[in-house]
Amino acid sequence: MKKPVKVEDIIRRKKQKQYDRLQEEDTAMLQKFELTNILSENEAFLREVFKGCTDIVIRPFTILKFKKALAVYVEGITDTKLLDEEVLRQLMDPQNPVDSPADISIVDFVEEQILSVGKIKSISTMDEAVKSILEGSTALLVDGEVNVLSLGISGGERRSISEPVTEVVIRGPREGFTEDINTNISLLRRRLRTPKLKMESFLIGEISRTKVTIAYLQGIAVDKVIQEVRNRVESIKIDSVMESSYIEELIEDAPFSPFPTVQNTERPDVIAANLLEGKIAIFCDNTPFALSVPVVFWGQIHSNEDYYERFTMSTFLRGIRLIFTFIALIAPSIYVAVTTFHQQMIPSKLLMSIIDNREPTPFPAVIEALIMEITFEALREAGIRLPKPVGQAVSIVGALVIGQAAVEAGLISAPMVIVVSITGIASFTIPRYNFSYAIRVLRFPLIFLAGSFGLYGVTLGVIGILTHLVNLRSFGIPYFSPVAPLNIKGLKDVLVRAPIWSMNLRPNLTTDENDVRIPHGQKPKPGSKK
Repeated sequence: MKKPVKVEDIIRRKKQKQYDRLQEEDTAMLQKFELTNILSENEAFLREVFKGCTDIVIRPFTILKFKKALAVYVEGITDTKLLDEEVLRQLMDPQNPVDSPADISIVDFVEEQILSVGKIKSISTMDEAVKSILEGSTALLVDGEVNVLSLGISGGERRSISEPVTEVVIRGPREGFTEDINTNISLLRRRLRTPKLKMESFLIGEISRTKVTIAYLQGIAVDKVIQEVRNRVESIKIDSVMESSYIEELIEDAPFSPFPTVQNTERPDVIAANLLEGKIAIFCDNTPFALSVPVVFWGQIHSNEDYYERFTMSTFLRGIRLIFTFIALIAPSIYVAVTTFHQQMIPSKLLMSIIDNREPTPFPAVIEALIMEITFEALREAGIRLPKPVGQAVSIVGALVIGQAAVEAGLISAPMVIVVSITGIASFTIPRYNFSYAIRVLRFPLIFLAGSFGLYGVTLGVIGILTHLVNLRSFGIPYFSPVAPLNIKGLKDVLVRAPIWSMNLRPNLTTDENDVRIPHGQKPKPGSKK
């Protein structure tokens, strides 16, 4: 018996066919015209394709004093200064030879003996010519020649390299990624000066044609993980990619999990360190945030500064972060459970103080917690969206004024304000912003469980979260590794940060055969004399 066809499936297939038809029409429009050796025909077709595009410049000129030529580029994303000085001036220079050798074409002669531009590619189809123009290259068409020269002189205004905003450290590099993918790759190449650093580029998005590049260290990253990343990126079918989050959502393992299985960062030193551990980086044009896969839970509570400070202080700070991450998750639910169902667990004097403060409040503890948590999240969101000088004042003053007014009005008890404030401060200690989202979201179901079942509900909620974490994977790597499954050698860089000289092996879950990063015998010898 055949399964009944759902209406949603029929609509989805219809939309897919419509999308495929539109893409085929766009491609066919460019493929139906073949490049000819008649410049006027090529120019007429380009003017038709770019009709209404006022930023497209079609510049006719005479090359070598006797050949008509055409330079086509996009104003704003092409380096016009380089175009004028290194291309047009040389091609129109009367000092250059008038005739090219008879055994080569004029295009080959220009490419080999006239132009000093480093990146030149010969194109034989109009489809490729149009795409290269829109990517920032300049197309050079010559009368009597079928092939087109694509000159890689993209440029235009770009944001300069500055310090990252979302990942601030006291000690460490001050450079951050920009919106230009070539600049970002160069920042990575400066830190990893080896031919083992491999790059593979893709154009994603039928309309945006966004450049996406994956980077990895050959011999360190596992081949099957590289192939998995490659397959997932290549399989993306979408009309546009505006930010790396588009790529993140389309390649992540568990899209419905609150925990991120893809790490994002705007620091080149973080990406370089991840590559040295066998991970793969994904760069996306037009965004300062690069992606790194696979991801494990413990890496979310690690900070960049852990590796720039002495290991004793780094270990202490990691312990603080882990404790406060747990507090940020369960503190309100524990308070609700204890004050509602388990008052006998509270010391007598503290219990009397809580009762005195809660007596005038009309709401149960669970409603108090939800009101305060939602208010705190709203203030945090308002502080982010407002202009920076105003946002900080609104978030701080708003929290103080609203908290004090709510306590004086008898709507909220003072202990609840204290608990929510500690929870908010604890959430700020989490280094990874997208990981803190997961903690903030999971806090609410735990409050509901605490208000319904007390500590039993909180315990069930925490067990459910741990079960989910243990079963979660990122590109085939267990999310809770190296704790589950247990790997003793990998524990040197989890809860504690061992000395650099003792971490001589890379994580064996993400690296191939080349797992040695520090040879034996590098341990310092205190008291040794030179």
